[in-house]
Amino acid sequence: MSFAQTKVEQLEELLSIYEEYGKFNGSVLVSDQGKVIYKKGFGMANMEWDIPNQPNTKHRLGSITKQFTAMLILQLVAEGKLNLQAPITTYLPDYPKASGDIITTHHLLTHTSGIPNYTAFPKFMEAESRNPYTPEEFVKTFADKDLDFTPGEKFSYSNSGYFLLGALIEKLSGKSYEQMLQDKIYTPLNMKDTGYDNHGDILKNRASGYEKQGGVYVNSSYLDMSIPFAAGSMYSTVEDLYKWDQALYTTSILPKEYMTKYFKPYISAFGNADYAYGWGVGYAKIGKSTDSIYAIGHGGGINGFNTNISRTTSNNSLVVLLNNTGGAPLNEMTKAIRGIMHGKEYDMPRKSVADAVLAVIENKGIDAGISHYNRIKDSEIYNLRESEMNAIGYQLMGVHKVEEANKVFQLIIEEFPTSSNAYDSFGESLMKLGKNDLAIKNYRKSVVLNPNNQNGIDSLKKLGDDVSNLVKEVKVSNAILETYIGKYELQPGFVLTVTREGNQLKTQATGQPVFDIFPKSENEFYLKVVDAQLVFNVNDASEIESVTLFQGGREIIGRRID
Repeated sequence: MSFAQTKVEQLEELLSIYEEYGKFNGSVLVSDQGKVIYKKGFGMANMEWDIPNQPNTKHRLGSITKQFTAMLILQLVAEGKLNLQAPITTYLPDYPKASGDIITTHHLLTHTSGIPNYTAFPKFMEAESRNPYTPEEFVKTFADKDLDFTPGEKFSYSNSGYFLLGALIEKLSGKSYEQMLQDKIYTPLNMKDTGYDNHGDILKNRASGYEKQGGVYVNSSYLDMSIPFAAGSMYSTVEDLYKWDQALYTTSILPKEYMTKYFKPYISAFGNADYAYGWGVGYAKIGKSTDSIYAIGHGGGINGFNTNISRTTSNNSLVVLLNNTGGAPLNEMTKAIRGIMHGKEYDMPRKSVADAVLAVIENKGIDAGISHYNRIKDSEIYNLRESEMNAIGYQLMGVHKVEEANKVFQLIIEEFPTSSNAYDSFGESLMKLGKNDLAIKNYRKSVVLNPNNQNGIDSLKKLGDDVSNLVKEVKVSNAILETYIGKYELQPGFVLTVTREGNQLKTQATGQPVFDIFPKSENEFYLKVVDAQLVFNVNDASEIESVTLFQGGREIIGRRID
């Protein structure tokens, strides 16, 4: 970075490299002291027609929608139509009383209701995401489920809670959620390029959503927008979100008393951040420095799109990033942009090892690809991710290059020897090559690392292997389980909390749901919902001093802090 560069030149260089490396494809707006200093589109809004992204391109917002839902709720409170502390059955009498009588609107707004998150239900995306629902019909899919915890007890992100807020808005207003957004927010703020994303509407400048499979983009899978509803159904532009940002410094759509409630931190949530009403609030890092600044923001993710809005009110600044190719590193980008705005050092993006290796394999063959991999995998300008390498392995298998895929999976095992998924993938390629004895060996290794790897167990059965010794139940005494209860700091501000209910050990990472963990041995546990393991470590005094998390090929030690 040249110190002679202006902020705008630095932003242009940073974002252009993100685009060049295939890490960002979307629209950007940056404001400083209330004035827009940079706005631009990168990549394509529509890849079929080569239509570029622009500042006025309409992107799906995902969970950025939640801050608008929260605003509508507070407007109803200001009008005297809703009490935040009253049970939701006061307004939704048909909601099951067992839970509805103890859940308040405040609980819904702060993700402290305990209502299970419907997007985390098993096979939800396959089974339900394409089906249209009315709000009343869809509420029934989660209303009768047991609460994950007593309302108000803890934070656990729940789209179900915000979906229910939409139903509440419709019930109290007598209008649709979509119409309320239009009447109470979009029209007063002149947000003409923002709305509820109905699939059937002809919508000018609408971006298409894409996702990466291996080294290529594909159209994202269809999602009926009645499913995200008040938790994630909106579209907007970076320019309209700047209008929204500026309006939030005023009392034009909500009296000051309620604006204070809107942004007040209520409960510890993501890392260093707390959760307000539809916003994460807390201190955010500025570039590579140790400095931080108080920020109000939220991210969003929805089929083919991921988004981020970050407001720093002490200097009336805003960063909006709307991406239409799925998983762009928007938090990383926002942090670098803050570094530029404050004159601090910041990280430049790094290239994907997997993308680079796949390109060489396709052009020069697998041996050249492996040589290139060995040259770049530890380079400072490249980033090696297990998931990306695994994806290119499956892409090669998809075009019947099984030998090549097999060698890619071997590379992953060498780099990530504790990853259950790596051995599972390698085993699959070996099975396709007819090397059944080696396939059995690697599937077994995968299941040992993750006893809940049902695919591995099923594959071993297909290969004629006896799996009876792999599915045995391990029991650990409550006295030993009790010694694991506590808090473990995996990273600054990112804490793993371990609790016990009877003989069931549970864990919750900062900003994530509570998950059951199951014993592989006396001190080794695994999760069934994701490929992850925990090992509790003792010190010389036989006390539990730390936990080691194995996930995604990484090994992170968390020191016990409580």
